[in-house]
Amino acid sequence: MSDGQRTASPAAPTAEVDVTERDETIGNLRATVGLQIEDETLLRLLAAGLAEVETLLREVVHSDVRAVHDAALHLVEAGGKRFRPLFTLLASQFGTDEREGVVTAAASVELVHLATLYHDDVMDEATMRRGAESVNARWDNSIAILTGDFLFAHASRLVADLGTDAARIIAETFGELVTGQMRETVGPVDGEDPVDHYLTVIAQKTGSLIATAGRFGGMMSGATPEAIGALRRFGEIVGTAFQISDDVIDIASPSVELGKSQGTDLREGVRTLPMLYALADEGTDPRLRELLAGPITEDALVEEALGLLRDSTGLVRARSTLSDYARRARVELAALPASPARDACESVADYLVARTY
Repeated sequence: MSDGQRTASPAAPTAEVDVTERDETIGNLRATVGLQIEDETLLRLLAAGLAEVETLLREVVHSDVRAVHDAALHLVEAGGKRFRPLFTLLASQFGTDEREGVVTAAASVELVHLATLYHDDVMDEATMRRGAESVNARWDNSIAILTGDFLFAHASRLVADLGTDAARIIAETFGELVTGQMRETVGPVDGEDPVDHYLTVIAQKTGSLIATAGRFGGMMSGATPEAIGALRRFGEIVGTAFQISDDVIDIASPSVELGKSQGTDLREGVRTLPMLYALADEGTDPRLRELLAGPITEDALVEEALGLLRDSTGLVRARSTLSDYARRARVELAALPASPARDACESVADYLVARTY
């Protein structure tokens, strides 16, 4: 091909995926991550690749020990956006080799993501995850922690088959994830800007794994070092932007649109980017400062805080920061060859901003 792109995925399946199943898969992706793909060949490849990822996930978490098997399969069956494996598959379209390993890499990053969710639920004392009872609530904290460790172990085993470079990268990613969680738990140190601290935390906690997903997709398909670097940077930027977008939505969107209670972060006493920007503004209403001093448990006070935040400069500045991240993401994509895969990635960057209005 003149643009250096393949016409088939490096992990192209041997059998066609049912058309109805494919359409449902892509429909779900469009609804959750704003993915817009018009190219029918790419749609088929992604749907087939994701089907293989799902099969591999279920195979990997299998255990002859019933308690381990049930707990490990719990979140796999709960579903989710599957954005990380999707991005791995998309990134593989920028290579020129039909090499094995893309589906394995895609499954490995999703296993790491699932493992962090088990641990997060323990730390957050969560009772629900993806519409289902969380493992720590259904069993207990010890089971949830051990299950997360079980998934980390299997993710490492999968990556070990991809070579020493991939093993080193996933180890570095583990370090980033843990460091981000530690930063969040400890909070900003004396003299550190709270906004800079927050953006660093979410880049490590969310952006680092999505960056690795893009990096793996490029590596496993023989993409150029320049393309792999662009995919890595795009992934980190988009991952950070997803969290900022969620921060804005939690304040700006009515509960009926969210599909859950509004002001979740306010109820948990978590200071997100719009709140941090509001607190940094000397002109912010003193009442809002008072409300943001800790967790808010009463519905009426949550509504009051939401109203004040919507009228504050914090929400405006957060949206501006989100737009800047989306712009930076598109700049990284400009270094990649024009293709349906690049168009799909651009649609995600655009969606992150559009979903907050």
